[in-house]
Parts: sequence; C-alpha cells; structure tokens
Amino acid sequence: MTTDNNAGVITPLQALQQRVEQHGDAVAFVQPLGGGKIREYTWKVVEEEARKIAAYLHQQGMQKGDHVALVSKNCAEWIITDLAIWMAGGVSVPLYPTLVAETVRLIMEHSESKFLFVGKLDDWDMMKDGVPEGVKQIALSLAPEDALQSFPVVTDIIRDTAPIAEVNQPAMSDLATIVYTSGTTGMPKGVMHDFEGLSIVGGKMIKVYDLRPDERMISYLPLSHVAERVAVEIAVLYVGSKIFFAESLETFGEDIKRAQPTVFFAVPRIWSKFYQKASEAVPPKKLNTLLKIPFLNKVIKKKVLGAMGLDECRIALSGAAALSPEIITWFKKLGLEILEVYGMTENLAWSHTTEVGDQKIGWVGTPNDGVECRIAENGEIMVRSLGNMKGYYKMPEKTAEDLTDDGWLHTGDKGEIDASGRLKITGRVKEIFKTEKGKYVAPVPIENHIVTLPGLELACVIGEGMGQPVALLNLTPEEQEKLSSGTEKEHFSQTLEKHLKHVNTLLDPHERLTTLIVCKDAWTVENNMITPTLKLKRNVIEEHYAEGIKQWSKTKGVVWEA
Repeated sequence: MTTDNNAGVITPLQALQQRVEQHGDAVAFVQPLGGGKIREYTWKVVEEEARKIAAYLHQQGMQKGDHVALVSKNCAEWIITDLAIWMAGGVSVPLYPTLVAETVRLIMEHSESKFLFVGKLDDWDMMKDGVPEGVKQIALSLAPEDALQSFPVVTDIIRDTAPIAEVNQPAMSDLATIVYTSGTTGMPKGVMHDFEGLSIVGGKMIKVYDLRPDERMISYLPLSHVAERVAVEIAVLYVGSKIFFAESLETFGEDIKRAQPTVFFAVPRIWSKFYQKASEAVPPKKLNTLLKIPFLNKVIKKKVLGAMGLDECRIALSGAAALSPEIITWFKKLGLEILEVYGMTENLAWSHTTEVGDQKIGWVGTPNDGVECRIAENGEIMVRSLGNMKGYYKMPEKTAEDLTDDGWLHTGDKGEIDASGRLKITGRVKEIFKTEKGKYVAPVPIENHIVTLPGLELACVIGEGMGQPVALLNLTPEEQEKLSSGTEKEHFSQTLEKHLKHVNTLLDPHERLTTLIVCKDAWTVENNMITPTLKLKRNVIEEHYAEGIKQWSKTKGVVWEA
C-alpha cells in the first residue's frame, strides 16, 4: 500500500471547472430520450445548467447547509442537479427510485430535506404520498406527467433563470451528501460524507484504474448508491470521460451497444445474466470447443463479447457481492478479466481492488491507495481510510458502534488476508448460521454457485439449527413464462436436480444442500423481500417461509411451492 499527503486535492466543483476549461465543448453525457432520440450535453452546458438550477434554489429561499433530496433513475439531469445543490451550498440526499411511500417519508423527515427534485421514475404514484407537507418539489424533464403538471420544471427554470453569480466553494470539511443505506434490516441509516472524502477518492480513482479522458462508461446502476455515484459521477468529473445513460431495462442491450463502454462496472446479478443468456445461445462446453480452434478463437471471442456490447471493454469490475468462480473463468476465456472490488456506503466504496494480472479468484484484491485493513479477533474486516464516513446522521450511538475513535470502520463482513495482502470475504458477521451439528455455514458463496444456472434469478440459503441447509429460489420472469406448460416444468425440475448435485460437489459436507425450493412469488423491493440494491432481506424471507420450510425440508431434491 502506498500513501501520499493528498497535496493538490480539489473538490468535485473545482474538478468540474477544470473540465470546462480544458475541454468545455467535448460531450460529457449522452442521454436517450426515447424513440431512438438522444441529447448530448457538453461540459459547458452541464456547468451552465447546474448554475441556473443553483440560482433558482437560492430564489426559493434555500440557505447554505440546507438538505435537498433527489429521487430519479439515472439520467444526465441527476448529476447536473447534484452539482447544482453543491453550487448553491446545499447537502444532497439521494433517494432510491424504487422506494415505497413509507420509506420516502422516513428518509425525508429524518434528513430534514426542504426540497425534492423528482425525475425519471417507473412508479411515482407509489412514492408521492410519502413526501412530507411543506417540501418544495421540482420536476426534472424526464419526470412522470403528473409531476411535470404539478411542479416547476427544470427546463423552464434553465430557460428563465440567470446562472448563479457566485458558486459556493465548499470547505473540505463541509458535509456534501447523506446517503441512506438500503438496510437489510430496519430503518435506513444516513451515511454522512464530506467533500474531503469525495475529493480524495475522486483523485485517487484515476490512478488506480488508469482512467483516461477518452473512456466511455454506461450509467445504469442507481446513482443513489454510493458505488455508482463514485465510479461514474465523481470519476467523470476528475477525468473527463463520457457517460452514456441507459434508457430502460427493455432497451439496455441497445444502450450498452451505443455506449461501447471501455470501463464497465456491474454487480454479480448482471454478470450472471450475461453469462446465462450467452450460455443459452452457446453452451459452455460448445464454446470451449470453438475457442480451441485457432482461426476461430478471436472471431468467437469478439462475437460473444460484441453481443453483450463489451467488445471494447478494457476494465471490467464487479462488486457488492462475490462473483461465482465459474463466471469469472468463463469471461476470462473470452479475454475479459473481471476484477472484483470491495467497498461499502460507509467508506465511499473505497477499500480494495483487484489489479490487472494479480487476480486470485475468490479474493477482492489489495487495499486501495490510502486504505488500511485489519482483521479483528472475531474475524471481522476493519478498514481505515479518508473515504470513511463522518458518521450516521442523527445516530451518535450507531456511529460509535461502527466507527472507532481512531477511525477504524467495522464493516460487518468476515474475512481473511493472504501473504500478498489480498482480502477474501468469507461472509457477513451476522449472516453466518450454525446448523444443528454445530457447524458454521456462510450462505453467500453457496448462493453464488446456485444462481449460475440459466433461469434462476435469486437464491437464499437457510439452515440455522437444521440438519443440512436448503435453498429458496426465485426464477427469472422469462423462465416463469416458459414453465406455464407442464412438460417444461418437468424438464426444468430435472435440470435443477442435476444442478443441485453439481453445486454440492463444490461444497464441504456440512454445507451441502438437501433441497431446492422454487418459490411461486417474486422477491421485490415492493414486497420487502429485497433492498433497492437487490440484496436479500434474509430475516424477512426466513420469517415469510418459516412454516413452509419445516415441510419442504423433509423432501430431498426439488420442491415447488404450491
């Protein structure tokens, strides 16, 4: 690990000014508008529109230090609005675009947000009743029709407002944002990050990933999550690369091909979907055979990666959870090395990175520049860095519990460090369960093996106090549709039986599964089974299926919930 004195560190707003001065006419953002149309934003336009929105906030009575919320799917205006909030001297409070009204109210009231920007959303009706009275609402141009009719719209604001005369220049110690963790249990916590953390991490990312101004990225994971915010918004401000936004889930294939990303960050679920779809087209055994034919090798690699829009990708990253070794190995055969990274909301996702050529499958790399890591007596990973949070908003007891006086963050993850300083995540401190035989089982690695099968969306391994673990399964919508016929269901049952045997060959005896249980209902954010970042709410799932599991676990093999 190397460290420096952070000399020459600049804030995100100063980085924006640099981008405007150095290549103001270059395209910064490419925004799809539907129907094949796009809008391109230059750096000059980004800055000008942000300054006008900042001026409008002041006109509406916003004071320095006020909290301003923002709820929208990813779009160019999301980043422009975030910059405008900072230019006006505010603290931005991003909300996930899939929250229900009750959670919107909890966060809005807890954060004391005085304004709310409403943007591109799939279900505003589900959220709008949660906005507290007295909050001033502003619509982004891609907001739902209801919001566009009810609130001032940024396009009108930009047309009618002069840019702010003096942009706020925040001190490094000023609070920049409060990011509410999705929380697998209980009330979301407001993680506070100051400008120093954002500034230092933004500057260091360029060196770690050797980012260049000609990079292309696609923004599709929620910007309200710290990983996308840092990897896309903050990185682009410091390096000047181009961001393409995804229009929708349905158009994602076209969106990624338009972007031809050179840097691509995904969570395991996305990599798994790529793998599953490609495996349906060309089964892994057939692909292995084709790749052994010298004159076909390069053509096949380019064709398979090109079908995903990744044939120009030079940096492929995976984070948020462990990625299956099978998927890493499969992509590596195609010439794409997926580098696993590690981080969390509480440290600006700035913790560990696998370096090119230093990949050790199952490990998440070495500490990033300026990061220290140690393993506590109970096996918990602890990290200390300038990316660490300043604490949880209005939760001093919880802050003291998770952040030591000398700056070490309790991650809640268990792990081990090898002789080269690489880190391996072995499970969550609170997720690891004990079977009735007294053996400990970490569910996540097993779940990663399970979901490599095409047709599976999610898996939840359960086994506290049981003889052997079992797994609850969620199918993809496409698979659900296929199974409407009885013969398909029988065929898929047989496929699951084979997959169960295969997975068990990869596990230690005490980890082996007796039963795969196919659940009839999808786990969604709306029914509280998963978080907005698609993490399982294990306690909710276990409680929901508790009675059924008692019966289902008596049957070995595959069980379908009636």
